[in-house]
Amino acid sequence: MTSFSGSASVDIVIPVLNEEAALPRCVKTLAAYIEEHPGRDWQITVADNGSTDRTPEVADELAGQGFPIRVTRLEQRGRGRALKKAWLESDADIRFYMDVDLSTRLDALMPIVEALESGEYQLGIGSRLMKGSEVVGRKLQREITSRVYNLMHRAMFFSPFHDAQCGFKAITREAAEACLPLVKNNNWFFDTELLIIAMKSGYRIKEQPVHWEDDPDTRVKVAATAAEDIKGLLRLRFGGVPRAPR
Repeated sequence: MTSFSGSASVDIVIPVLNEEAALPRCVKTLAAYIEEHPGRDWQITVADNGSTDRTPEVADELAGQGFPIRVTRLEQRGRGRALKKAWLESDADIRFYMDVDLSTRLDALMPIVEALESGEYQLGIGSRLMKGSEVVGRKLQREITSRVYNLMHRAMFFSPFHDAQCGFKAITREAAEACLPLVKNNNWFFDTELLIIAMKSGYRIKEQPVHWEDDPDTRVKVAATAAEDIKGLLRLRFGGVPRAPR
């Protein structure tokens, strides 16, 4: 496994679709966080996923203002598709991603980065369902759905992680290049499929409790997402989980 003799370079990817209002706050908050944590080569990547509002222009304007960001665009929609593209294009040692609404508090970021830098872990995920996590404002339907889904993937694959769906994850260069090409889903099941493939391939996953606040403006359609997730689990369970080369 890759270990780092010094501090690693870190690329924080923000997948966006029509987020012209939320993007400036997100980038400015991340830039301030980066300034408070010097000593690493930080980058922010805005992964635009076919926006039809001013999101691309806003991203370019922020880059022009001196924020450490690059912009990549994919016309074909699918959050997983955009994230895969951005992570594979990155040359950073550690490739992070988080949601543009910053529902997950940033104090969980450095523990994950440091865990991956140590070489002991190759993936890091935020968890809203493990001891020590705090969840604020989550609707009962989403909480029940999340916990039932957690029980399903743990029972079907003996997965050790609790929260496959939290939008706060990181992966090392080695694991990204090995595992991402094997992930078939391009939407919301992308996260779970990546974690299961990585786990079955022998990569270690660091799970970090987080403080998470529900975004009342979320666009996630619970029923449709749950159906896609269950279909994905069944595909992997009965079709087999591919192993990444080591």
